[in-house]
Amino acid sequence: MLASSAGAQTTFPDFTVSEVAVPGANAGIVNADKVTGNYVEVITFSGNNFNVSLLWQAGQFVANDGTTPVASQLGGVTSNQYGMYALYQGNGSFSAGANGTTNFRFSPGGNLSVFLDPGSNTTFTQPGNGSTAWGTANAGEDIRIANGVPTSGQGTLDPNLPTCSGSGGTGINCGSFGASSSWGLTSAGTSYFTAPNPFYSVSFQSGQLNNFSLSGTQVINGSLDVIFNGGGGGQVPEPATLALLGLGVLGLSLSRRRKA
Repeated sequence: MLASSAGAQTTFPDFTVSEVAVPGANAGIVNADKVTGNYVEVITFSGNNFNVSLLWQAGQFVANDGTTPVASQLGGVTSNQYGMYALYQGNGSFSAGANGTTNFRFSPGGNLSVFLDPGSNTTFTQPGNGSTAWGTANAGEDIRIANGVPTSGQGTLDPNLPTCSGSGGTGINCGSFGASSSWGLTSAGTSYFTAPNPFYSVSFQSGQLNNFSLSGTQVINGSLDVIFNGGGGGQVPEPATLALLGLGVLGLSLSRRRKA
């Protein structure tokens, strides 16, 4: 993401997690630079604008510039496991691009909340439209570790991609997006994300899109990765750098798999 030319080495800023801060956890210190996961979002279109409500559930910490999965309790399936999840609401506009593509641009505003689920028992209720938050149940023991506000981002939907093949363009990869959010740890979050100190002030989210219609309310899902920068870890990237987010975090060019 931080590279400005093709072929340059992609570098993700490192961070440290202390999993012993979670009640019931028996893991130790994790050093990583990326968090991978899955998202489901409800998006509602009105004119050339959209509102989106997204649930992200983390699955894996990754290190060595996104190349090496790190052993941890995150997303585990045995006893004393817990999950990390985020609830995101944002808005923006969209417009027609070249060759049947659609371009999306996120506007500043909305909210981002990140939680740990020590019991891995939280359940979620899909909202009726993209302007409404996801509902949760069995979340009494969940730990809020970070808050933020979406700041910017962009994406592209391209039903002509080879990875968007199938009846009616129903493939799992029909485009990608990248977005940034402010990132502020709660007091519990500082016991979990322990380095750098102060922690990064910006989170970057990058994911892939399946195909969908640009009207009414639609449900989209796919993979979504998160890295950090800014504040304690360095300077906030320029807008041109953010435009490369869909390339850097997803890691491959359009001719290979995924490209915004």
